[in-house]
Parts: sequence; C-alpha cells; structure tokens
Amino acid sequence: MQQPVSVPKFADRIGFAQLTRRAFEGVDLQPLRDQLVVRITEGTAQAGEGLDLSLIVQLLGDKAAGLAIQSEVLTFHQLFRTPSAAPKPGLRVLALAADIDMGGNTPIDFLLEGSDIELLTLYVVKGVGLPENLPEHDVAIVIASDSEECRDALALIEKAAPEWPRPLLNRPDLIGNLDRDKLYRLLTGVPGLDIPATVHATREQLSDLAQGRIACEAIADELHFPMIARPRGSHAGVGLAKLIDAAALAAYLAERKEQDFFVARFVDYVSPDGLYRKYRLAMVDGKPYACHMAIADRWDIWYLNAYMAFSEEKRAEEAVFMLDFDHAFAARHKSALEEMSRRVGLDYFIVDCAENQNGELLVFEADNTAVVHNMDSPVVFPYKPPQMRKIFAAFTAMLSRHARAGKGSAT
Repeated sequence: MQQPVSVPKFADRIGFAQLTRRAFEGVDLQPLRDQLVVRITEGTAQAGEGLDLSLIVQLLGDKAAGLAIQSEVLTFHQLFRTPSAAPKPGLRVLALAADIDMGGNTPIDFLLEGSDIELLTLYVVKGVGLPENLPEHDVAIVIASDSEECRDALALIEKAAPEWPRPLLNRPDLIGNLDRDKLYRLLTGVPGLDIPATVHATREQLSDLAQGRIACEAIADELHFPMIARPRGSHAGVGLAKLIDAAALAAYLAERKEQDFFVARFVDYVSPDGLYRKYRLAMVDGKPYACHMAIADRWDIWYLNAYMAFSEEKRAEEAVFMLDFDHAFAARHKSALEEMSRRVGLDYFIVDCAENQNGELLVFEADNTAVVHNMDSPVVFPYKPPQMRKIFAAFTAMLSRHARAGKGSAT
C-alpha cells in the first residue's frame, strides 16, 4: 500500500458504526471495497479510506487481510476523525485505541450516533507511541480492551495518564481487571452476586484431569464436573463447551489445538419454565442500563442464537424487562450492581449476566468492547430504539460532565 498523497492532521473516515450498519442491513460492501482498492493502488487514497477498507474487508470475512491493511495504514497515520451529526461540534472526544481486530476496541461510534460530539480516534501503536502534542480535545476515553494484543497500547497510555491534560475515562490500569481470571477475584465476596472462579489451565493439566491423574481440585478449589471450558483469549463463544465428565474433557481436547484454556464450574441458571435468560447491561457512570435480554432453551445463549426476532412472546418479555428495568431487575440487584461498579472502577463497561436459582446476580463476564447498538428493526423491536437512545444519552452526558469538570479544574 502506498502512502496517501496528503495526510492531514486527522484523517476523516466513514467509521465503524456506519459501515457495520450497512453490513447489518445487507448492503453489498464489495463495490465500495473495490473503489477504495483502486484509490490505494493509484496512490490517491487518504489514510481514513485505508482504515475504512480494513474494516470493510473484515466485515466481508477476511480478518487477516483486514488487519494487515490496518497495520500498514497505522505505520504512517494514527489519528482519525468521525464527524459529528451537528454542523458545529459541541464536544470533542479523543478515543484511545489499539491496533487490533474490529471487535477489540469499544465501538464508541454507536454510542455517539446522532449526537453533536466530534470523535477523534488515536491509535496507540508500539514503536510509534503517543504524539508529543496531543490533538485538542475536551475529554479522552480509553477504548482498547483487556486483550493481550492491547497490552502495549495500554502500557503506553498508562505511562502518560498522570500528566494527561484533560479528563481521562476508563483508565488503562483498570481495564486489565476485566480479564476473565481477574474479574472473579475482584468480585468475590460481593453479597448477592455469584461469579464462578475462572482459572487458567494448561493442556497438560487438563489432559492429566481427563486421564484421572489429578482431581479437579488440583486446578482450582471450587472446580468440578460439569465444567465450562474455552480456549484462552477466545471470544464470542469460540471453543466454548460444557464438559460433563472426564470423557467429555478428553474428547474436547482431541478437537482443540490450543495449549491454554480457561475453566470454570458450570452454573445451571435455567428458569422454572425450562428456559434460560441472559441479560446484557451497560454500566454508565455507575448506573446500570438494560441492553438486551436473550431467551432460549440452551445455556450457551447469545442474542443471535436466541432467535428473538422470530418469537413475539420472547420479544414481549424483553420489552417488559426494559420497561420495568429500574424498578424490577435493577432494584432486585441494586446493592450487587453498585458494589460491582465500585470495584471495577470503570466509567463505562458491559456486563453479561443472569440470575441463578437462588435469585442472585450471576455474572458471566464484563468488558468494555461489547457492541451496544440501535440497528435492530424498529418494526420488529419497537421497544428498543427508546432504550438505546436512553443509553446513548447517558453516555454522552457522562462525557459532557467530565469535560465540564476538567475545564473547571483547569481554570
């Protein structure tokens, strides 16, 4: 890829939200991809177009090629702008990102859709680091995740954090707490909250367990069959399995090539009607908001495999969940949610959870990069747009509050 003819202080891009929405709605992105490839081949492309091409290629299913394009673009340009919906921005937000796949940074574009906020995204790249003079902004937020691929970026941001000129949200030293094997230690002992111990286990350890050479307790005190296993570093359910006994573990290892895994005790959170209910919450400035509710006859639920769009009954229950959230779910788990937010310490993060059979808040995971969006059909899900706008409004209000506080402390 050739360097663009001219590189502005920031490079404009279409951005994550718009391109993802087009893909979600079934728009064919290949013509746009082809146009961008031609411009890059001719040497007339801007850096933002290169980054858009990277995302398009990933959305079309070629993650490796998309990441290669992104890494090449980031060697010569790191600052990108997603313009606000307003003619004159009311706030300038600097998002600090890492060079990782499209799911590895907070999809902040969605949270700012329709607002008067101008988004600048600065990719913090090893070997390049942070610029000596940061771009003008009112508030900054770290959007890199707790993934191992983001470690270098987080370390660079953390080193600069004490002297940051504006309020810095989701501080990098706290993001690491979201690691699966750290989160349970952080939240252990919270009254009304159940979080299984998620521990690292090597292939050798699990092989010994499968062959009866060691007991579950040799890996973790509370571990027992049935257990949950997944490859370390995996996301979106890749390699996730429920293992009922040693034979199932042996079969699982025979199918997997990874050397490191996370394991945890299985918690059967089935409801009395035989269905499983899994919730996604957004924690914004310490307050919980309902993102979605998935209902299925299987324990390993994601919103897509719950087929909510095909069940009017399920959607009706989700609508009630959102409508009554503050006075029902959030009220039932008020103290647990408040203490979880306090211990995690982040300004914004996402929690995937359920209720166990004792009525406690069962936490599966927390992260800062899960997608919160308003792409679902308002015809099929008429109750969702108001709820998503409520979350977006809370997020932008949080940014504005911190920006005002920063200006006040600077005067």
